[in-house]
Amino acid sequence: MHSALIQALTAPTAVPACDTLAQWRPGWVQRVADGGSPMALALQGGFAADRMAWAFAAGYQAALRALLPGCGPDELLALCLTETTGNRPRDLHCSATAQPDGSWLLQGEKSWATFGTAATTLLVIARQGGPGDPAATHPRLLALRVPADAGGVQVDGQPATGLVPELPHARLVLAGVSLPAAARLAGDGFSDYGKPFRTLEDLYVGAAVLAWLLREARARDWPAPLRERLAATLALLADLSDATPDAAATHVVLAGALAWARDLHAEVQPLWAATPGEPASQRWQRDAKLLGVAGGARAARAARAWQSLG
Repeated sequence: MHSALIQALTAPTAVPACDTLAQWRPGWVQRVADGGSPMALALQGGFAADRMAWAFAAGYQAALRALLPGCGPDELLALCLTETTGNRPRDLHCSATAQPDGSWLLQGEKSWATFGTAATTLLVIARQGGPGDPAATHPRLLALRVPADAGGVQVDGQPATGLVPELPHARLVLAGVSLPAAARLAGDGFSDYGKPFRTLEDLYVGAAVLAWLLREARARDWPAPLRERLAATLALLADLSDATPDAAATHVVLAGALAWARDLHAEVQPLWAATPGEPASQRWQRDAKLLGVAGGARAARAARAWQSLG
């Protein structure tokens, strides 16, 4: 059994209140510095959270670390894929143009980046070629590591959302950002980074949220069968972190694990509702809808996986 899951079953359940990202960040940086796999970081970060926002933050950052191994402990990452036209390859117009000296010139905009205003490193998915090149249905896409403070990067904070408003979001303007050749990551920007991240985000955020709920269940003495199902679903998600994220079998098993997680989310709803005056309960009522976002995309992914398995 994963050591971080054992910790979630045995560690003291009292955690400090955390109202802002600035308060959350030092604990996250320390956990990364202490070492451990991305799944361990997701479980530990979820367990240490006093609300869904920080569980989501831990899972999101852990997913990006699974995608980009070797990030420093002080780095906060943001995936920058979505544009005003969408997030499919043919929707992307942000461009990366190779320069004679091997460097890259990045131009364009990204309409939505979770963690954008707090990130130190931006993972930008861009089409190869100049901004004047004709659009293609299947453009060649690149992934580039962009320092958030690089010249030409403009990060515009967006208004807080109604769900987990503690987490920042941003719009990016990339105006002639010059990057060294090494900024380009190996592989295809979409199939090796943008698309796998969707699976990794579901896996790691799902695990972090369940670790948070397991701590709450222990602290509030919720029924033992509920706690057991939380632990069992967490164990399956932890095992899935060793699987290939783009494999059809991974998608099928993840779909089943997330279905169990949805059942658990529904099961805790009346338990939270029993304490309506508590700030923690009020935050749950506010944020719970986040757990259903992108459900259609997950179902479509599982259907495609079943088709490929025959």
